[in-house]
Amino acid sequence: MYVIVDDRSTVADSYVSGFSHEGLSSFGLSEDEFKGWIESASDGDIAAVEGFLLGDFDRRPTYPEMIRSHSRAPILALSDQKNLVQTLELFTAGIDDVVRKPVHVREIIARTDAIWRRVNANTAPEASGDRLKVFFDGRDPEVDGEPLPLPRRERHILEYLVKNCRRRVTKAQVFSTIYGIFNEHVDESVIEGHMSKLRKKLRQKLGYDVIDAKRYLGYQFVG
Repeated sequence: MYVIVDDRSTVADSYVSGFSHEGLSSFGLSEDEFKGWIESASDGDIAAVEGFLLGDFDRRPTYPEMIRSHSRAPILALSDQKNLVQTLELFTAGIDDVVRKPVHVREIIARTDAIWRRVNANTAPEASGDRLKVFFDGRDPEVDGEPLPLPRRERHILEYLVKNCRRRVTKAQVFSTIYGIFNEHVDESVIEGHMSKLRKKLRQKLGYDVIDAKRYLGYQFVG
């Protein structure tokens, strides 16, 4: 799940649409709405955030410190024009990357995943096993060197589980990551269907389960 902060609703809506097209959940908040949200959001909602995208607003340099008190997810800033002074100021403030507009959401996803891999290089490598390899750049996973085509949501669920392989994640956390925390039109139980299909496909290819599912406790990638 991605969080877009921009007082211009047309900008936020455009990125929300773009993420949706890629099969990823996101939502937009204004500058003032964001502060209230992050201070009141549950740990589960915060854990589901995979990246923060900050538009151009006056108090933007103060946001990394606010975000870091709640989340370690990558923080990207959107730049309307090339400005060295502003870029250096944002990096100094703790922004992970500055991206000049226009930018496709696929590039945003690639940049946030690259940041995540650098930070977690010792805990969740790109290659998740000798036979199964999971990537975070839009490619389907591979089994024994052959691509395993997956629907976007199933692929994203697998990537999310691999990223969090050292802990068990609940159905609610997976739902928030895939569908977003404000999606009232989809029931949380849909995750069970996605997970069942994903586990079956992986089991058919590998001959064993790489996702451990425990009732009431959630899911964990076990490799």
